[in-house]
Formats: sequence, structure tokens, C-alpha cells
Amino acid sequence: MLETPSGGAGHGTAAADTGLMSIGTVLTVLRDEFPEVTISKIRFLESEGLIEPQRTPSGYRKFSPADVERLGHVLRMQRDHYLPLKVIREHLDAMARGEAAPLPTVGRQRDGEAALEPVEGPTAARIGRAELMAAAGIGEQELEEWESYGLIAPLPDGVYDAEAVTVAGLVLELGRFGIEPRHLRVMKAAADREAGLVDQVVAPLKRHRNPQTRAHAEARTKELAGLTVKLHAALVQTALGVRLP
Repeated sequence: MLETPSGGAGHGTAAADTGLMSIGTVLTVLRDEFPEVTISKIRFLESEGLIEPQRTPSGYRKFSPADVERLGHVLRMQRDHYLPLKVIREHLDAMARGEAAPLPTVGRQRDGEAALEPVEGPTAARIGRAELMAAAGIGEQELEEWESYGLIAPLPDGVYDAEAVTVAGLVLELGRFGIEPRHLRVMKAAADREAGLVDQVVAPLKRHRNPQTRAHAEARTKELAGLTVKLHAALVQTALGVRLP
């Protein structure tokens, strides 16, 4: 069943009458906080058992306010705490059972494994190889292929920055449209060049004797990275003649 963002003719009215929402309405609600969320992402989270929307006799999804709230929790824990979906599912299920469930996050490594520890807020996270594959839902062969193209690379001590989970998710999303990892080498090369330009600008600050100046280099790097990402997105949209929400 092909499901349009609006949920299909007549479906919106029925959903409004019951307090349920179409997938397109849910997307609009979530994008205020999560501008990168897509219908494909919502469907993927459903396939992973994170949400269970109702279905009309015609097969259209109908989301309750509780479903939308749960989706928000899932997206927030992915964005802020870099948690794999399995851990998120267990955490939410424990909450639904009324159990005390302190929010875990991927912490520092112990014996090559990712440690899950309760924390008050997001931390800089690193994950092990097995944890990365579990979070992305991929096998050893796929990860090795992505590494061969430079899309994902381990840190010197053999673990991965938690951002690798985001990269893996995006590689999978693009794969659904027929864009293979080998096609993404050009994007990786462009990202490396952009990173090199930022490093060139902040290098004098990093080498400065004054500790405050060196600390300022990190803030300047984040600022430049944000501007670079925005410019890259704008250039791609201009080249394609489209405007994203």
C-alpha cells in the first residue's frame, strides 16, 4: 500500500474525528524539533518495533498523541545520547511498565566494549565495533565495505566516535534509493576538504600559548563547522533546484 504524506484521501478527516494523526501530520509536528526527520525514518522506527501505530482497513497508519510523544523520546535519545535502538526500546518498555529506568548513554570503553551508564545528560561518546553494527543493523561485511570507502573509520584505539551511528543511518537511508556506498566517496572527499579548510583557519588558535585562546579554537571550530554544513546544504539545494523544509 502506497502511503502518501497526507495519509490518503478522506483519511485526514477520519483521523481528526478520532484524535489520531496521519503520518504526514506527525512529520509536521516532529519537524519543529527534529528538522531532519523523514517519513522513511518514521517507518523504519516502526519496523524496528519502537512504535506501533494503528492501521485503517485500507492500511494507512494512524498515530495517537502517545505514539507521537514516544517518537519524540526515541529521536531525542538518538540525537542527544547516541543510543542504539535496542537500548532505547528497552528503556521505553521499562518506563511503560512503570519501572525506574535511568536514562543510559554510551560511555567510555571498557575492554573494547561500549559501557552503558546512567547519566544526567549527553556526553561525548565512543562505541565499540559490535555496538556500532548493532545500532546500525548491519553486519561485518557491510561495515568493512563502508570502511574501505572511508565513510566510517575507527579511532586510533579501535573504537568509533558515536557520530558513526548517524553516518551509518544515513548511508542506509540513501541505500534505499539505490545510492550505494561506493557512490558516496565523492561526498566523503568533499567533507574532508571542507574539514581541512576549517582546520587551516583555526590552526593558529590551537597553537597559541594562551590556554583561553586554545579553548576558543574549539568554539570557533564548531561555529565554522555549522556554517560549512549550512553552505553545503544550500549549494546542493541550489544545484538540484529544490528547497527542503
